[in-house]
Amino acid sequence: MIWNESIECASREEMRKIQSERLIDTVQRVYQSVPAYRRKMQEAGLVPGDIKSVDDLVKLPFTTKSDLRDNYPFGMFTVPMSEIVRIHASSGTTGKSTVVGYTRKDLRVWAEVVSRTLMMAGVHREDMVQIAYGYGLFTGGLGMHYGCENIGASVIPISGGNTEKQLQLMQDFGTTVLACTPSYSLFLAEEMEASGIKKEDLKLRVGIFGAEPWTENMRREIESKLGIKAIDIYGLSEIIGPGVSCECEFQAGMHVNEDHFIPEIIDPETLKPLPEGAVGELVFTTVTKEGIPLIRYRTRDLTRLNFEKCQCGRTLVRMEKCKGRSDDMLIIRGVNVFPSQIESVLLEMSETAPHYLLIVERENNLDILKVMVEVQEQFFSDEIKMLESLRKKITHKIQSTLGISVEVKLVEPRTIERTAGKAKRVIDNRKI
Repeated sequence: MIWNESIECASREEMRKIQSERLIDTVQRVYQSVPAYRRKMQEAGLVPGDIKSVDDLVKLPFTTKSDLRDNYPFGMFTVPMSEIVRIHASSGTTGKSTVVGYTRKDLRVWAEVVSRTLMMAGVHREDMVQIAYGYGLFTGGLGMHYGCENIGASVIPISGGNTEKQLQLMQDFGTTVLACTPSYSLFLAEEMEASGIKKEDLKLRVGIFGAEPWTENMRREIESKLGIKAIDIYGLSEIIGPGVSCECEFQAGMHVNEDHFIPEIIDPETLKPLPEGAVGELVFTTVTKEGIPLIRYRTRDLTRLNFEKCQCGRTLVRMEKCKGRSDDMLIIRGVNVFPSQIESVLLEMSETAPHYLLIVERENNLDILKVMVEVQEQFFSDEIKMLESLRKKITHKIQSTLGISVEVKLVEPRTIERTAGKAKRVIDNRKI
């Protein structure tokens, strides 16, 4: 099923023409309406007339989260507040929230791109979609909500948490599609097991998971425990929210809605564009947003792009699952470490649960990486020799993967905190 065939199956030449026309218009608008952009372009010696096609995108300056915070709350908006009908904001870990605004047209665009992603995932109007993403300032819940309604599916807007109720409604309402973070889906699977609910008792067939990085091993774990097809969706509030890209049923990369969001891959150190197929930092330029268009926004997510036509028939460029973030990456004794590397190791082992916590300390000027790992209930034993053997096995596998020493601590099932939102995987206690 394809929602908008003329766009999703457009030729590369047709897409470039659409992108060029929309980019020229967007650059003109931000130059006239946003002092911060006008100043950046003037410093780069640019005027809007210098941008004649999508090929000129590389001439434009980057936008970062700092720009949004420096112009907090509404300094990056291109329209008066009388035209803004919705405001969302990301929580952020440091500094002020990043605030985004939507006009009525922006909300229509958002519903359109989410409708496309839902169709990619195999969702249709007969589906019952349980949205367990948070509603409110977070874009996940409401973003998915309007896309679901737009295609005619039935929505259960339960939001995050209240796990007992989630499971009850899945059974009573016959939920067929679950939308939440991947870590929360595994928590739901745990609670199902504890409550004696079998996956065969439910009508679930598709899960649409995003808002945090997850691995192929985690996908297999989710699909096995819930009996569903697990689809990766990508979005960020600064660009629009969910609906920037999503996998189709072939699960071979996330199709980017590139008529609205032009992607680039750059080297995060040199900031130069990288050749097709190279892994680097993902950058987006929004070319249809009215409220807060962003030029070359640095997402900090690391991935690569694939321009080949997909088996599903779509020609939209595909992005791989994000391999981590250029700013969330841990550097331990000179080695780059991503939490997803450790997650992959743990999910390959039958003895461990997919819940872990990385704690980084600095002792005597040396970085120490401690890994807390939950052991599956049937393998957790009072026999010290058995647990010590398991601990050594996990330690060896992680050290072989990372190339550095780690301290592994085994903990009982359900020891590590669960959350309905993004799982907290790292505590960095170093003063860097």
